Amino acid sequence: MNWNWLEDLISGVNNYSTVFGRVWLSMVFIFRVMVFVVAAQRVWGDESKDFECNTKQPGCVNVCYDHIFPISHIRLWALQLIFVTCPSLMVVAHVKYREMKDLKYTTTHEGKHMYARPGKKRGGLWWTYLVSLILKASFDAGFLYILYHIYEGFDLPRLSKCSLAPCPNTVDCYISRPTEKKIFTLFMVVSSALCILMCICEMFYFIGKKVKKRFKRKIDANRQASSLRVDPTVSNQNLSNIKTEETPTSLENSSLCISNQTKLFLEFFFIVFK
Repeated sequence: MNWNWLEDLISGVNNYSTVFGRVWLSMVFIFRVMVFVVAAQRVWGDESKDFECNTKQPGCVNVCYDHIFPISHIRLWALQLIFVTCPSLMVVAHVKYREMKDLKYTTTHEGKHMYARPGKKRGGLWWTYLVSLILKASFDAGFLYILYHIYEGFDLPRLSKCSLAPCPNTVDCYISRPTEKKIFTLFMVVSSALCILMCICEMFYFIGKKVKKRFKRKIDANRQASSLRVDPTVSNQNLSNIKTEETPTSLENSSLCISNQTKLFLEFFFIVFK
């Protein structure tokens, strides 16, 4: 199977990923794709040919093999890698859509741009990236559950018993290189679990960064509003101006009050002694 398309996809997504996203991409490409292509396919290449049962009954070996291996590990991991990497196409497609939209806007608005940076995770692209993280973690967890449910664990026993028709009785069946296959199975399971952990860490980092920006923006807005409502310099100047304006008016009012009282007293005096 040609995995060059996956390499191109991973290198493209790397341009729009965070630190955790780049670590996730490295783990997928190095610890999963490379191991899958170089080693795992060769280890499982002889599983059907070297599967043996202690009977010569025609059809018994095929029936027992289908019962013990309902789906091949290799094909299951291939499906898992395809499903896990496909959500990254959403991010790449969204960025390409923004670039095309920005190009059309530039041609019709005399060189002005709709997006300063089309790859910056804002608005709809932020949600697209978050949904891609949720899908990647969900796909990995789902395939791990399928593998565990089908094989009743992650162990590959050296001996398996089968009593399905057309086997004459309960027969013993043996798989080739069970220890090596068990090691590769555990390695792929652990790498998938680490990828899930990286997706969860990136989701927390991604959401926390967004919340921090909004909280900081709200604090800055409150500071600006409070600075517009209360200005200590302006209030002190107004107070001093009010004091200087109130002093002469108060003196004038007091002098007028005294003159009126004096006039009334003189009029009363003349009336009495007239």
